[in-house]
Amino acid sequence: MIKIEPDIRHAATPPARLYTDSAIYRSSLDNVFARSWQFIGDSSSLHEPGSVSPVKLLPGSLEVPLVLTNDEHGELHCLSNVCTHRGNLICQTAGKHNDLRCPYHSRRFELNGKFRYAPGFEQAENFPSDSDNLPELQLERWGPLLFTSLNPEISFNDWLGPVQQRLAWLPMDEFLLDQQRCENYTFPANWTLYCENYLDYLHIPYIHPELNQTLDIKRYRIELFKYCNLQLGLAAAGQTAFDLPKSSPDYGQQIAAYYFWLFPNLMMNFYPWGLSVNVVEPLGVSQTRVRFLSYVWQPDKLATGAGSILDQVEQQDEAVVLTSQAGLQSRLYQRGRYAPDYESGCHHFHQLLTSRLNNQTDQQ
Repeated sequence: MIKIEPDIRHAATPPARLYTDSAIYRSSLDNVFARSWQFIGDSSSLHEPGSVSPVKLLPGSLEVPLVLTNDEHGELHCLSNVCTHRGNLICQTAGKHNDLRCPYHSRRFELNGKFRYAPGFEQAENFPSDSDNLPELQLERWGPLLFTSLNPEISFNDWLGPVQQRLAWLPMDEFLLDQQRCENYTFPANWTLYCENYLDYLHIPYIHPELNQTLDIKRYRIELFKYCNLQLGLAAAGQTAFDLPKSSPDYGQQIAAYYFWLFPNLMMNFYPWGLSVNVVEPLGVSQTRVRFLSYVWQPDKLATGAGSILDQVEQQDEAVVLTSQAGLQSRLYQRGRYAPDYESGCHHFHQLLTSRLNNQTDQQ
């Protein structure tokens, strides 16, 4: 049991074992990631009926083979990519298909996952049954972004709703994936440290001096929701900001960036030029991959403001996460304290995380 005091003024941060214990890491796979919503892909790969795209849910940890499909009616599906006969992988390349066909014994499925045909089963009794269909996961979409979950403990609306409501004025369908601005970073540290660093803005002036110049850090603030939180970055004088419509609840403010974190491992960073998505993927107790995806909306603003130096900020973040991982190995470190005015987002994350590691249902 790892307990986090609800009152941040008295709370201690998690003990070092949260970041170094293999049993805690394994528990997080079942009690956190298998029960949470995850970014699974981009709808541009499914632009017309017949499109299929094999993906994996958290490759390197959960490692669940899935296939995204656009059926003959133009409906999108997220299906198991494992044949219901002998467990072979079905689809291994993206493209256009009339159906899904297992290469092992040629069992076939509709693009909605329904069993179609299996040679050699003519004498089988009580066949086919529902268990011969491909299992289907709930698939949700916001603009070009696709999300799914193995066993969601909360509704999609409860999870992403605060982001959608705050930014309802944004034309998400106009955001286009820019592959040249997408990167993967892998480093030897626990995944939680990367999330903590993102949620702690006390470090910005010290670790990110260039970013600090684009923000008015004195007016920087954090807003907490049930399953996500927002760091609202206001622009420094003369820096690029959103041209907010009157329908925005932030109309009249010079917003440089909306930094949304969604439990447990997704960051959605909205800038005047578009959206930078960070997907934090655990690969082991001390190994993490972060996927960066860029969705461009207004390309003429790419070189300005808080969102213009993302590679530099990432390298600075990665460096400090690595030194934190090294320090947590020390036998002299136990637990720290929170800076109440700056680390409420981090405290919020720790409460959500430990409640699930303790196998408790959130009752907030």
